[in-house]
Amino acid sequence: MTSLDQRSQVLLKTLVEHYITDGQPVGSRALSRHSGLKLSPATVRNVMSDLEELGFIASPHTSAGRIPTARGYRFFVDSLLTVQPLGIGQLQEIKGHIQPGEPQRVINAASQMLSGLTHFAGVVISPKQDAIKIRQIEFVSLSDTRVLLILVTTTGDVQNRILFTKRPYSPSELVSAANYLNQHFAGLAFEEIRARIQDELKQLRSDMTELMSAAVEAGSEALEETRSTYVITGETNLLDAEDLSSNMARLRELFKLFEQKTGLMQLMDISNRAKGVQIFIGGESGLSPLDDCSVVTAPYQVDGQVVGSVGVIGPTRMAYERVIPIVDVTARLLTSALSGQNN
Repeated sequence: MTSLDQRSQVLLKTLVEHYITDGQPVGSRALSRHSGLKLSPATVRNVMSDLEELGFIASPHTSAGRIPTARGYRFFVDSLLTVQPLGIGQLQEIKGHIQPGEPQRVINAASQMLSGLTHFAGVVISPKQDAIKIRQIEFVSLSDTRVLLILVTTTGDVQNRILFTKRPYSPSELVSAANYLNQHFAGLAFEEIRARIQDELKQLRSDMTELMSAAVEAGSEALEETRSTYVITGETNLLDAEDLSSNMARLRELFKLFEQKTGLMQLMDISNRAKGVQIFIGGESGLSPLDDCSVVTAPYQVDGQVVGSVGVIGPTRMAYERVIPIVDVTARLLTSALSGQNN
C-alpha cells in the first residue's frame, strides 16, 4: 500500500468520513473547513489531485467533489479508522438475544442481531454437520446421455443430481450399478466411499466405471453442500441502501448470490481460517455481485474450535467504525453461547 504524508492522510480520512455520513461527493472547500488543517482550498485541491492519481478517490461526472474508491476505503480501514466501542445498551441488547440454547435458535438470533443493529444483511455460517452417510442410491435414465442420480441418506434426506454420460446405459445396467453401490457402500459416508471405490471398480467391467465414478463425485459434491448452511437475515435492508438500489441489475445479481450460496460460503470460509475481523471491500471478495459491497466477517468457535463465521453485507459506504465491533462482539457472544458459557 502506498504511504501517504500526514496532510494527505488527514484529508483522506475527513473525505471518507464525510462521504460515509452524507453520501455526497466532498468538495475542497468542505475539506478545508472540516479537516482541522489550515490549508487553502487551492492547496486542498492539489492534495486531492494527488490522491486521485494514486487511486484513493475519484471524481463523479456530475460533481466537482470527490468520493472514495475501494482502494481509498481500504487505506482508511487499515490505517485511519478509529473503531467505536459498543455502548452499554447495544452490548446488553446483543447479550440478551444471544444466550445458550438450541444451536439453530442461537444462530438465527445472531443473524437477526447483526441485521437489526447495522440495517444491512446479517449472515451466520452454521457449523458443519457430521459426515452424511448413504442409505440408498438409484439411477433413472432421462435420455441417452443423461442419468438422474438419486441419493437417500441415513437421515432420510433426498438429493438429486443429473449425470451426463459418454454413452447410453440400459435400464438393466443402471439397476446393476445401483445394486453394486448399495451392496458395497450403503451406510458409509462419501469420504469413505471415495477412498475405497477406485480399487474396487478395477474389478468391474470398464464400461461401468464411468457411471459409478461420476455418481460418487456428484454425490460427494451434493452432500458436501448440505453439510454447511448459512442463515441470512435482512437482505431487504439493502433495497434501502441508496448506493445499491440505484443499480437494480447489480442488486438482482446480489440476491441471486444469496440464493445460490456457494460463492458466499467460500468467501465466508476464508474468515474461518483467519483470526479476528476480516473486511472485504468491493472487488476484494472476488465475487462480481459484491463489487459495490463490503463484507465484514469474524469467525466463531465451539469448545475452542472454529466452526463457522458471522458477517454483515452492506454497501462500501458503511460506517465501518460501528459495523466492525458489532460483528466482533456477535462472534464472541456466539462462541460463548454455543459453548454453553454464560459470561
